[in-house]
Amino acid sequence: MDKFERASFATSLFNGEKQHHKFSRVAEFMPVTTMTAAAKPFQFPEGKPIQLPQQFSFGGETVNSEAFLSETDTAALLVIASGEVRFERYRLSGGRDVNWLSMSVAKSVIATAIGIAVDEQLIDIHKPMTDYVPSLKGSAYDGVKIKDVLQMSSGAAWSEDYANPDSDVMRLGKVMALGGSMDEFVQGMTREWEPGTANRYNSGDTQALGMLLTAATGTSITQYVQDKLWHPLGMESDAYWIVDDYDMEMAFGGLNATARDYAKIGELYRQQGRWQGQRIVSQDWVEKATKPDAPYLMPGIHEDFPLGYGYQWWIPETSEGEYMAIGVYNQFIYINPSRDLVIVKLSANPSYGTTNDEASNQELETIEFLRAIAQGFPKH
Repeated sequence: MDKFERASFATSLFNGEKQHHKFSRVAEFMPVTTMTAAAKPFQFPEGKPIQLPQQFSFGGETVNSEAFLSETDTAALLVIASGEVRFERYRLSGGRDVNWLSMSVAKSVIATAIGIAVDEQLIDIHKPMTDYVPSLKGSAYDGVKIKDVLQMSSGAAWSEDYANPDSDVMRLGKVMALGGSMDEFVQGMTREWEPGTANRYNSGDTQALGMLLTAATGTSITQYVQDKLWHPLGMESDAYWIVDDYDMEMAFGGLNATARDYAKIGELYRQQGRWQGQRIVSQDWVEKATKPDAPYLMPGIHEDFPLGYGYQWWIPETSEGEYMAIGVYNQFIYINPSRDLVIVKLSANPSYGTTNDEASNQELETIEFLRAIAQGFPKH
């Protein structure tokens, strides 16, 4: 592991630097643990290839699709319809066997693992976090219901400002760059408002959920996700979690995997928690995880980013039941169950986070691009 490259990577984020050559080889310069590929990897069957839409509409303008893919440094675009590969393209440093840093897509994976632990009666999300993680007593999470943390409604003081090097999320990121303990960071977080009354996106919430998962299961995130998701889903490639100096996983954004393996997470949800005839996570969990259930979680509440929120999944205003996992720099797992569709987009958008608006981050624009692809498939 190259400690200099580790530190320089973290300090180069959100300043306009090209990142695609780093997102594809994180395991070379960051401390990681490994989830091994399945003994019997599942291969998606190949379907009839499609053409991408030449253009799509966003903000009253017509956007050229190829220009958009280039502008956002798209390294992988994979379209799975009715379980078949219909489009697959890799650019820049991407590739079918290339692991890619998924950033906050990892949050949706952590929530899925918690759902499995709920099914196994290891966790009750209506109980306080501190019933499972006593070390969080005195922190922002003392007495806070697990469900409120899942829905980013913990009440913890937090700033998720990528353009500010002193924001909470950037300070948490420095633990990964320079060393330290993420558990200690979370234990030091403080309460700002009443839990369960408002939604504020907070990567610290997911890191706290990582502490919950390890405490409730008695094993590491790496081991539990490998045993309960990676192997049952027939993942084709080894995957990596970034870890801190104490081998605690970066739950909020440290998963590195291939596009096809990310697509299997999407397919698991599209099939309501079943995979190849096997129940992996309950249908009840999938439904609750992907539907806002309180007024402050509904789409449109936040003007700057008008998506609703479930259990670490994003929900747009939709008539087609869409939802998605989203990570910074334009990482997406998009699920449209009404069209039997899963789309993965892995990217390294160099403008991301240079300002705190859509013009730089292009997330809402990406959703409209993915919807334009979806329009090419029949609705049922």
